[in-house]
Amino acid sequence: MKFMKIGTKPDTFYTEEATRTVISDIPSDLTIRINNVCFLLHKLQVPLVPKCGLLQRLYSDSDDSSIVTLDLHDVPGGEDAFELCAKFCYGITINLSAHNFVPAFCAAKFLRMVESIEKGNFVLKLEAFFNSCILEGWKDSIVTLQTTIKLPEWSENLGIIRRCIDSIVEKILTPTAKVSWSYTYTRPGYNKKQHQSVPKDWWTEDISDLDIDLFRCIITAVRSTYIPPPQLIGEALHVYACRWLIDTTKTRLPHSSGSQTEESKEKSRRILESIVSMIPADRGSVSIGFLLKLLSIANYLGVSPVTKTELIRKAGLQFEEATLNDILFPSQLSTDQHYYDIDLVSAVLGSYLVLWRRQSPAPAENSHYLRSIRKTGNLIDSYLQVIARDVNMPISKLVSLAEALPEFAREGHDVLYKTINIYLKEHPDVSKADKKRLCRMLDCQKLSPEVRSHAVKNERLPLRTVVQVLFFDQESGSWAMTHKPKFTTRARQEQPEAGGEAKQESDNKLQHEGIKSRVPETSERDFQKRLEAKTARGESEKGKEMRGEGNSSSKVFQRRSSR
Repeated sequence: MKFMKIGTKPDTFYTEEATRTVISDIPSDLTIRINNVCFLLHKLQVPLVPKCGLLQRLYSDSDDSSIVTLDLHDVPGGEDAFELCAKFCYGITINLSAHNFVPAFCAAKFLRMVESIEKGNFVLKLEAFFNSCILEGWKDSIVTLQTTIKLPEWSENLGIIRRCIDSIVEKILTPTAKVSWSYTYTRPGYNKKQHQSVPKDWWTEDISDLDIDLFRCIITAVRSTYIPPPQLIGEALHVYACRWLIDTTKTRLPHSSGSQTEESKEKSRRILESIVSMIPADRGSVSIGFLLKLLSIANYLGVSPVTKTELIRKAGLQFEEATLNDILFPSQLSTDQHYYDIDLVSAVLGSYLVLWRRQSPAPAENSHYLRSIRKTGNLIDSYLQVIARDVNMPISKLVSLAEALPEFAREGHDVLYKTINIYLKEHPDVSKADKKRLCRMLDCQKLSPEVRSHAVKNERLPLRTVVQVLFFDQESGSWAMTHKPKFTTRARQEQPEAGGEAKQESDNKLQHEGIKSRVPETSERDFQKRLEAKTARGESEKGKEMRGEGNSSSKVFQRRSSR
């Protein structure tokens, strides 16, 4: 950071309450009031009035009284900026830097401290400092630009904003090999001393200190000057978001109705909406993790539906690239008792599926689209296993998300079975109807032999689901042993015939519950007969846990039925 020292005299200004006075043997004969502060100064004994064209005009218009009082309430920068100008006139030493240049320059222009009034005036010296130091420096230009937010109109009219932006953009566009100025770069694992080359995104952290409107001006100017890599713009947006937006993906945040909190939320909403509008249209310009993080923050802040819809659309385009950690974030809605934001994940998945169905042909005909949907299916199934442990997770949300995937998104249903088992374990009081609804998602044909073996002994499952697993396990196991189509016929000869009415009722139930392959009639009748016997004995609908060493599914079926 560069400085400029002007003047040689020691500081003789002192402040007492709302009065600022210059220590002098000469009594004060000029009072200048700025807001609630009074300056007791001198008219002609020091070159105050001779250096300020505005004071000359105001002084000539006043009466000839010994003490003149002038009101300058509209001086840009207020009393502090005016004091810098007054000290310059008194020859008192002042230090100028990027932090106080803007108010000093605007106040000097307001007071007309220009060369036509007196040679070597304040405006000339400030312009020299601006051109030779501030605009030549990297961080000086950024700090100066940031200070213009307090005097936007003056800074715009005097060209300070435009010239600072031009200087910053020129340095951003400089080839990295020629970057010689100091910059801030604090990425984890990066050590400037160990890296000889300058990273391409060296500038992103410094401009993230700017107000969002000024930041937008920089990004817009960079993109209009040349075509930068979309990932470079995306990285700048990511750094800015991390600098100014609260991270809602780590923990649930309290909802407060305080005025300060609401004011802060409104500022954050404006920042988030601006960031979303600046995201390049190129896929991959920002990561899916960043998009989902913005979406979570948007839920918390309550941004406009347009912004939220745009975020969901962008996230849907890249959803297949997401990892489990990307989608495991808490719900920020005060109405949700469950922890995870399953509604947000469902919305992004829905957007992804709409785009996938629109772009992909028949899944079997294109391996790329099939890999995409199955990768997403694996992600959702892993997510379902985690959220199933949430004791407050409604079964309707879990089922809705699980059923949103098309049938061919899952090669097998082992993970889905584990999800159901976890949910039933964590929710022991779930109703029979909800259990059936949960287990109806399973396709028993897509369970591995190991999982089917576990399922037939799982007392948490509804009896109907266990029977379905047994049917398919018996059918597939017998077919694998004999490789003959006579198993069903032989079984029919060995099993007694059940009543037609019971068979029809069983058929209707099996069809209603979505069995996806034909169940052998003899097994169904045998099950019906044993089920009626068990009901007469008053046994539990679930039965007891299966024991024994036999691995044959038909033996397990017989033990479970004979109890």
